[in-house]
Amino acid sequence: MSDDSYLQWPFLEDKHRALKSELNAWCDQQHFQHDGDVDELCRQLVADLGASGLLRNCVPAEWGGVNEKLDVRSLALCRETLAYHSGLADFAFAMQGLGSGAISLFGNEQQRANYLPLVAAGKSIAAFALSEEEAGSDVAAMAMVAERDGDGFILDGEKTWISNGGIADFYCVFARTGEAPGARGLSVLIVDATNPGLSITERLETIAPHPLARVKFENCRVAADALIANAGDGFKVAMATLDVFRTTVAAAALGFARRALDEALTHTSTRQLFGAPLSNLQMTEAAIADMAVEIDASALLVYRSAWVKDCQQDRVTREAAMAKLYATEAAQKIIDQAVQLYGGKGVQKGNIAESLYREIRALRIYEGASEVQKVIIARQTYSGHIL
Repeated sequence: MSDDSYLQWPFLEDKHRALKSELNAWCDQQHFQHDGDVDELCRQLVADLGASGLLRNCVPAEWGGVNEKLDVRSLALCRETLAYHSGLADFAFAMQGLGSGAISLFGNEQQRANYLPLVAAGKSIAAFALSEEEAGSDVAAMAMVAERDGDGFILDGEKTWISNGGIADFYCVFARTGEAPGARGLSVLIVDATNPGLSITERLETIAPHPLARVKFENCRVAADALIANAGDGFKVAMATLDVFRTTVAAAALGFARRALDEALTHTSTRQLFGAPLSNLQMTEAAIADMAVEIDASALLVYRSAWVKDCQQDRVTREAAMAKLYATEAAQKIIDQAVQLYGGKGVQKGNIAESLYREIRALRIYEGASEVQKVIIARQTYSGHIL
C-alpha cells in the first residue's frame, strides 16, 4: 500500500484524513471491472458512488453535499484514491463534479435545486460540453452559437471529445451568444439530454475506454432559465470551473503514479535476476528513487494548489496549472518506468502497468494540454513580476 504520510501534511485537516479512511474502506470492498459495456460500467459506478455518499463531495452542502462550498482538497483525495484503484471509477466521480461544476459555482437557486441533489445521489449523470473540433485549448475560437429567440435560446453547432457523451442526463453547454468579440461573447446553458435537437453523432474510442462522444445541436431550443449566470459570462464560468477541477486532474495522475510505484516495488522485490531480486540492482534502486521523489513533488504541488483554493484565494490559475503540468508529466514518466521494470509483462494486456500506461496519456491533454499549462504559468509569472 502507498505511503500515506502525506496525510499529516499541514495542507490537510482531520476531515480530510477521515475522508481518506472512508475512501480506502469503500475501494477495498469493490470489485472494479473494466471489461464489458463501458457505458453500463460507468452508469453503475455513478450509482454506486452516489449510494456510498462519496459523490456528495461533488456539490455544495445546501444541495446535498458535504462541504459548504466545493472543497478542492476533498475532491483531490477522492480522485487520487479512486485513480489508484480504478481509472474508470475516477472518471465516473470526476465527471459528476466537472459536469455540474458550472451549476455549483454559478447556477441560480432553482438550477442548483433541480440538478445538484440528483448529481450527489448518483441519479443523474453530468457532462461538461466545452470542446469543439477547432476550439479545444483555445476556447475563444468557439463556433457553436446560441441565438436569442423570444423567451429562450436556439443552439446550433457541434461539440466533440465530450466525456459522458451518450450517457449524460444533462450537459452544461458553452456557446457563442455574441455580446462581444472572442471570449467575452460566450455563455453557458443547461441542456437536458432529452431536449429535441440534441443528438449523439459519433461515439469516440480511446486507448483507455470511457464514454466519449461528438454531440450535435441542431435547432435545439432551451428556455431562458437554462442560462447559467449572465449572457457573456461563459468564459469566466469555464475558467473558474477549470480552476477547481484542473487540480483534481493532477490528483488523479498522482493516484496512477502511486499505484505504478507500488506495483514496481512488489515486482522488483520478487523478480529474480542473476540469482538475486531485481531490487538489488543499483539501476533499479535509482529508478525507484526517481519515482518516489517525483511522487512527493507532485503531491506537494497538488495539495498546495488545493489548499490555496480552499483557504486563501478564489483563483488559483497558476497553482493549478503547475500542479497539472508537473503531476501528469511525472506520472507518465513513473508509469513508463514501471513498464520497463516489468519487462515483457509490462506491455501485456491485463498487466496493471500496461493499464496505467493507457490511463495516464489523456491526462496530459484534457482540461488544457501540458503546453497550454506552460503558457499559463509563464503569463502568470510575468504578470506577477515587478520591474
